[in-house]
Amino acid sequence: MIRRQRRTLPSIPAFVLLSLGFGLAGCATTSEPVEPPPPPVVQTLPPSFPPQDLVGSYGLAAYHKEEDKARTEAAAINQCRQPYVITMGPTGGVMMHLADQPTPTELRVKGAPGGKNFIGPADDPPGSQMDREVIQFDGRILILRFIDPEVHGRYGSMVYVRCPPEGAKKPRPRATAKPKPGAKPAARPAAAPKPVQPPIQRQ
Repeated sequence: MIRRQRRTLPSIPAFVLLSLGFGLAGCATTSEPVEPPPPPVVQTLPPSFPPQDLVGSYGLAAYHKEEDKARTEAAAINQCRQPYVITMGPTGGVMMHLADQPTPTELRVKGAPGGKNFIGPADDPPGSQMDREVIQFDGRILILRFIDPEVHGRYGSMVYVRCPPEGAKKPRPRATAKPKPGAKPAARPAAAPKPVQPPIQRQ
């Protein structure tokens, strides 16, 4: 008598479940994208000048193009009729306006490596988004650049020119020599740019 062997079929549901299990395990071990590390914090150093050197009244204007810098300095002095006043703060900072803020805030003058100086909130390291970099300060002219590119794009670089003491006369421009007969007239200089409204309100 011949015995017929029964053929056993593999368990299809079990095979499918086993494959799905390996697939799910592979998904579970997939690594998530790693976030880039935060930028290094810039060390705060003593500034190149004491904050009290900023105290005073200034004519204020702004420029966007570097070629307008000199003419903007000349235009800023005409704003001394409504000067921008910088005073000392209660804890040793200076009272100035942050961008788009109607009231002044006490800010710190912060030094940074490379001889750089910044003006901004005391709790932020130098070069933070709310800071302004000191591009120039010689005791008379102060030029600040906003670190936030969006704010800088709207307002440009701010030029503060110290106002002369009350009663002091402005220096008169030098008289130009009269042209000789038959000489061609000199090219007329470009008009000074109009002062740009700063991103703050007057005190």
